[in-house]
Amino acid sequence: MAEHTSSSITIEAAPAQVMAVIADFARYPEWTGEVKEAEVLATDAQGRAEQVRLLLDAGAIKDDHTLAYTWTGADEVSWTLVKSQMLRVLDGSYRLAPRAGGGTEVTYSLTVDVKIPMLGMIKRKAEKVIIDRALAGLKKRVESA
Repeated sequence: MAEHTSSSITIEAAPAQVMAVIADFARYPEWTGEVKEAEVLATDAQGRAEQVRLLLDAGAIKDDHTLAYTWTGADEVSWTLVKSQMLRVLDGSYRLAPRAGGGTEVTYSLTVDVKIPMLGMIKRKAEKVIIDRALAGLKKRVESA
């Protein structure tokens, strides 16, 4: 059964700056702990990634998979799993919202299901680790730019 996890963080930068880092898949191995390789396989008319191959190592979850991305305006990107060796479901999104006092609230949602039997608590822990590291890495990357 697929598990759903979500978390938010505030980043001291404009939404466009945050989205620029999110959209730069080639640099994911530099700031995400889990993504070891990222390759854009297809882009849309605006040059944004539509399909990306990712080599992931998140401890309990190791996989080589392809995701399809959907861009909604300038403040949201979501993805769904196209193919995977280990995963049945890997759907997620980043939603950005400008904060009244400045900065951007980033909400990362993730739904994961694996093909092999795995305890729900282990899946949830892996999801939480992926989300927390991704948000912390994103914050550090954007704010240090």
